[in-house]
Amino acid sequence: MNSFTFWSPTKIVFGKDTVSKTGKEVKAFGGTNTLVFYGKGSAVKSGVLDAVIKSLEAEGIKTSCVGGVQANPLLEFAQKAVEEYKEKGIDFVLGVGGGSVIDTAKAVAHGLATPDVPIWDIFTLKTDLKKSLPIGTVLTIAAAGSEMSDSAVLTNQEACEKRGLSHQLNRAKFAIMDPTLTYSLPPHHTACGVTDTLMHTLDRYFTSDTGNAVTDELAEALMRVIIKYGRIVMENPLDYKARAEMMWAGSLSHNGLTGLGQMMDFSTHRLGAPFSAKYDSAHGDSLSAVWPAWAKHVYQRDIPRFARYARNVWNIKDDKDETAAKAGITATEEYFKSLGMPVTITELADIKDDNEIDTLANLCTFNGTRIIGALKVLDAQDIKSIYKSAL
Repeated sequence: MNSFTFWSPTKIVFGKDTVSKTGKEVKAFGGTNTLVFYGKGSAVKSGVLDAVIKSLEAEGIKTSCVGGVQANPLLEFAQKAVEEYKEKGIDFVLGVGGGSVIDTAKAVAHGLATPDVPIWDIFTLKTDLKKSLPIGTVLTIAAAGSEMSDSAVLTNQEACEKRGLSHQLNRAKFAIMDPTLTYSLPPHHTACGVTDTLMHTLDRYFTSDTGNAVTDELAEALMRVIIKYGRIVMENPLDYKARAEMMWAGSLSHNGLTGLGQMMDFSTHRLGAPFSAKYDSAHGDSLSAVWPAWAKHVYQRDIPRFARYARNVWNIKDDKDETAAKAGITATEEYFKSLGMPVTITELADIKDDNEIDTLANLCTFNGTRIIGALKVLDAQDIKSIYKSAL
C-alpha cells in the first residue's frame, strides 16, 4: 500500500426534505451573500430552486441566481459569471444540480477569489490555485460525485478541449442529498449516472498498484451495490431505497476512498473526454462507449486482476483466469447495454476515417504532450488502436 493522505471534509446532509436546511448550512460556513448556479430549468420546474432560495432568505442570506449551466460545463460560461459578479461581494457559491452545475460553481468560486487570473490558467495549471470561495451543493443527479470530490471539469469550446482539475479547494463544505430529487430524471440521465458512478470506481480499481485489501474490498462491494441498484432505478424510478443507495454510492465512488494506497488509472475518462469536447456527448455515454475497447486492449497486462473483478463483482464461476477475465469484460459490456448505454464510439459520432481518429487522439493526448493510464501506460498509438477497436 502506497502512502496517502485522505481528507474528505464535506458535511453530508442526507435524506428526504433536507433542502430546507440549505440556508442554515450556508450560514454555518460563513455565507452571507450567495451566488447560486443551476441548470437549464429542471431545478425551477421541480420547485427545488424555490425551496433553496426560501431557505437562504429565511437565514437572511443575500442571494443571486445564474441558470443555464449545460452538460459538459463551459469555461466561457464560468468566466462570464466571474466577470459579472466579481464586484458584487459574493462570499459563498452554491451549486443546485448535478456534476456540471457543481463543477461550474467550483470554477466560479476559484475565479471570484482571484478575478485577475483567467479560470483556464487555473485548469491548465499555468497558475497555482491558492484560494477559493467556500462551495456548497444541493445534489439533484446521482452521477459525477462532484459533491464530495476534489475534482472539477470544464470544456473550453474555443480550443475544443476538456480539462479536469484535482485540488483540495474543490472540496465542497456541505452537500444536501435528498434522493427524492432524482425521481424525475429522464431514464437516459439515470443510466448515465449509474455508468459514471461505476466508472469512478473501475478507473481506480484497475491500476498497477494491487494487493490493497481494504481498498479492494470496499471497491468491489461498492461496484456490486451500483450494479444491483442501478438495475432497480432503471426499472422503478420511484424506488426510494434504490435512489438513496445510488446517490450515496455516487459520492463514495468519487471522494477518493476507493483508490487509497494506489495510483489511479482513469484512462477511460481520458479516452472519453474528446467526445464530450468535440461532439458534446454525454459524459456517461463517452465512458461506456470506450470502456470495453480499453479493457480488451489492456487486460493481458494483469489477467489475475480482471479475473478477480469477474469473480468478486460479477460472480463468474470459472477457474481459468483468462476466460474469467474475458467473461468479466463481457458482463460489464452487457450491463451497459441493458441500461441502454452505448458500447461503441460510432453510437456517439459518425467517425468516417483515420483522420478523425487522429484528431480524437490528439485531443486525448493534448496534442501529443501527455500519455495516460497506470495499469498500462497508453501512448498515442495505443489510444488510436483503442478508438479503432471501439468503432
